[in-house]
Amino acid sequence: MQIGYLPKTLRLVWTAARGWTSAWAGLLLLQGLLPAATVYLTRLLVDGLVKALNSQGSWESVQPVLFLALVVAMVVLLTEVIGSVSSWVGSAQAELIRDHFSALTHEKSVAVDLAFYESPEDHDRLARARDDLNSRPLALLESSGTLIQSAITLLAMGALLIPYGVWLPFALLVSTLPALFALIRFNNRYHQWWQRSTPERRRVQYYDTLLTDSAVAPELRLFNFGSHFQFAFQDLRKRLRKERLDLSKRQFLAQLGASVIGILISGIAVVWMVWQCLNGRVTLGDLALFYQAFNRGQGLMHSLLRNMGNIYSHTLFLGNMFEFLALKVQIEDPAIPAPVPILKKGIRFHQVKFRYPGTQPVILEDLNLTIPAGQIVAIMGPNGAGKSTLIKLLCRFYDPEAGCVKLDGTDIRKFSLEELRNQITVLFQWPIHYHLTAGQNIALSDLQAGAGPVEIQNAAQAAGVDEIIASLPQGYDTQLGRWFFSGTELSGGEWQRLALARAFLRKAQIMILDEPTSHLDSWAEADWFDRFRALANGRTVLIITHRFTIARRADIVHVMEDGRIVEPGAHDALLAPAGPYAQSWQRQNSRDVGKTSEPRIVGKGR
Repeated sequence: MQIGYLPKTLRLVWTAARGWTSAWAGLLLLQGLLPAATVYLTRLLVDGLVKALNSQGSWESVQPVLFLALVVAMVVLLTEVIGSVSSWVGSAQAELIRDHFSALTHEKSVAVDLAFYESPEDHDRLARARDDLNSRPLALLESSGTLIQSAITLLAMGALLIPYGVWLPFALLVSTLPALFALIRFNNRYHQWWQRSTPERRRVQYYDTLLTDSAVAPELRLFNFGSHFQFAFQDLRKRLRKERLDLSKRQFLAQLGASVIGILISGIAVVWMVWQCLNGRVTLGDLALFYQAFNRGQGLMHSLLRNMGNIYSHTLFLGNMFEFLALKVQIEDPAIPAPVPILKKGIRFHQVKFRYPGTQPVILEDLNLTIPAGQIVAIMGPNGAGKSTLIKLLCRFYDPEAGCVKLDGTDIRKFSLEELRNQITVLFQWPIHYHLTAGQNIALSDLQAGAGPVEIQNAAQAAGVDEIIASLPQGYDTQLGRWFFSGTELSGGEWQRLALARAFLRKAQIMILDEPTSHLDSWAEADWFDRFRALANGRTVLIITHRFTIARRADIVHVMEDGRIVEPGAHDALLAPAGPYAQSWQRQNSRDVGKTSEPRIVGKGR
């Protein structure tokens, strides 16, 4: 049951803030008892006033009244003080709880398999979990606290009412039950709508990003499609708004009916008590106590039942978060990891078959590929050939459907994930722009090593980005990007070189570069590769490229088509037969006659 998430949430709350939660619980007890004390003292005060008036204001009759008035004032003051202290305790508790739940979500989002981020259903799941993260746990705690406080006060008020009629507490309960039924029904409907509308709400967020994100701004203005996405945003929001307002209308009508029923029942109880007073069966103090106790009791019953409904609603939504936190990771460490070897033979893809989870097309089919240790191997081929998928399998972001990937004859599934990935450094095709300082951007690849300024500068020199960094306002301490104050933006090629330096910094024995020179011209490319070969000496290097300037300098070239290696060999050897490599070379040469640049791509491009 969804309500089962309540104890789970409360356990997490206790873990996050034990001391503050203990103080919070003690304050709830006091806040629950003080209203009943005030009501009881009011009865004594009214009866004392009547007695004083009947005795024509003698000091003996006025003195107890003054004392009672002082006690009532002290109780009211204490109530205010405890309320302020409770607010402070709640704020401290809320901050700790929010950080704890954020830490749990971030930990899971880092741990889940890469396949999670390529599934629309999982994106919906993550969106729902994130939507609920910042508000639901705290709202559940607040509702639970109000429920406990209201229950304590209500029990005390019920004890005060019983002497006037055993049926009065039951009248309180009956007067508020219709409101509870209306609330639970609405919460169920709202939760179902919220779950069902997740894809549309994510699409609204996507449209909002397109209209406000700086990366989209140039194309949005050039192609003038701003109005198109504005209309799409407003149209979808109009539909969601209509559905939400229809739910609210139904809720309003149900609550109105429940309120009318409650007023009728409470009216009967009040008329009965006034009749008792007129007949001399109860005093004015009794009538004052009854009115306050019944009136507050009815409010407390509404609060109690409303918070029960809110707790039920919050637990429905917290199910999304706990569902996300309960996700099982498929790519796991073996029970007894084998040590990652120092490569002497190399990397071997053996009869590998692979398709992305949840999709039908086979990306790799019976793939066999050998990357000898200590050599530079280039992979070339058209878009969709499966080149970048090799990176994901070698880093073990995914496991193959059939076959295996081996290091020196050992299946990589036998290694610890952390140890395996520590032996690999990668420049991805679309490197991330981290809005940190230039030095921090480079240092990210090997935080455990704690690289110093010298190592960072050496990596920058190897990537050809050291002069660019030196020209920045604060050098390696320059804030990059425009997200934060005084940030400096780089060009696409400069960001790529910075990412290349990040890849160079990690002293891993396997280096993978995906289109490392896509932003360089041919002269800069040749110079870079000469320096790179010296740097990569002894490392096993896999380069995915479309440029013949890179391929011709590699030790081995493999041409991929349709998830298979169709041609292996060195550049000169591949030009001899009339295979895909030679044909592409000839086509490019024929188009580049008279040009100083060399042909760059194979097939249709990546």
